[in-house]
Amino acid sequence: MSKSTHGRRTLDLLGEAIVSRRYAIGAPMPSEPLLCEEFGVSRTVVREAVKSLVAKGLIVTGPKVGTHVLPDDQWNWFDPDVITWQARAGLTPEFLRDLQDLRRAVEPAAVRLAAERATAEDIEEIEAAFAGMKHAVEFGGDYVTFDLRFHHGLLRAAQNRMLAQMSKALHALLRTSFEISTVKKDGPAMSLPMHRAVLDAVIAHNPAKAERAIIKLIDGAREDIEEVLGSRRRLPRLGRPPPRLKAA
Repeated sequence: MSKSTHGRRTLDLLGEAIVSRRYAIGAPMPSEPLLCEEFGVSRTVVREAVKSLVAKGLIVTGPKVGTHVLPDDQWNWFDPDVITWQARAGLTPEFLRDLQDLRRAVEPAAVRLAAERATAEDIEEIEAAFAGMKHAVEFGGDYVTFDLRFHHGLLRAAQNRMLAQMSKALHALLRTSFEISTVKKDGPAMSLPMHRAVLDAVIAHNPAKAERAIIKLIDGAREDIEEVLGSRRRLPRLGRPPPRLKAA
């Protein structure tokens, strides 16, 4: 295993341990020698991982005070690693509701911009994603991946670098939402016309209509997630491949 692979693995293991509360907030983390022994890596690898965790807002370190886990409101929730670690550790109701609020605030504005700015190439990409969703509904297959591709395509079509980066933070929510929809009877089939309405409004360069269409889609997804949270059913775990639809 290469040095870079050791470093990545160590960072992921430490990050997941923090996010899953194996290391309690405010509590000191194990000493450097103990971490080296636990993960079977050098001090250099551990120190680099600690630097990354400090940069992501998960821990603070200093002379004489040691290394401590920070409260989660100080974590960088726009960092894709932090989102991934939380997804692997388990999506909590609080985490999902925060992401739903973020999606409701961001995606309608992004779709308005997409309706104003989308290029022919952007529309071709979103059309291809919609075609993949439709094919999965009609003939079976991976619906979730194409649904993700559809929404990421909309964010990219806004032609705003910050919104494009935000899609990484939204990824966990979007995938969870789409997986929940796939287990509901006729969920994907019922959502297809709503996706088509968004796409048609973007093609027509009608920002107001596009915004209304995406809000309808988002609010439906919120209801699906709240229903699952209320039922206390287990949420999807994102470390596994997305479920596949059966042929209609």
